[in-house]
Amino acid sequence: MRIGELARLGDVNPKTIRYYESIGLLPEPVRTRSGYRDYDGSYVNRLTFIRTAQRLGITLDEVREILAFRERGEAPCSYVRGVLDAQLESIDRRIRELQDLRRQLTELSVAADRLPDVGGTCRLIEHVRQKTAVAAEAPGQS
Repeated sequence: MRIGELARLGDVNPKTIRYYESIGLLPEPVRTRSGYRDYDGSYVNRLTFIRTAQRLGITLDEVREILAFRERGEAPCSYVRGVLDAQLESIDRRIRELQDLRRQLTELSVAADRLPDVGGTCRLIEHVRQKTAVAAEAPGQS
């Protein structure tokens, strides 16, 4: 099959396929006499694997490592588990950050009507700026 058909089956742009080839995620396909890339069904499977891994938050470098395990005949399961555990930790950290941000924005929203006008600037942003400046100076004072 040609690159357009592979792209359609893999739900990607042909440029993505060329990129994956250039970074070694997809092997170079055989070429027809006229120079067209000629892909077999194994490319669809590999492309689907790459795209599924990306949806799980696995980076292309990590995908390359997983594929290298496979090519060496080794099971990549423990490596994948480590990658997924790191993803979970990252997601949990981001959730905590978003919860903190939500709390701060809620507090700011409640305080908004009590803040004085500061002439020409947003009183909410000025309030946060001043609060941040005070907090930055506080640790150095004894």
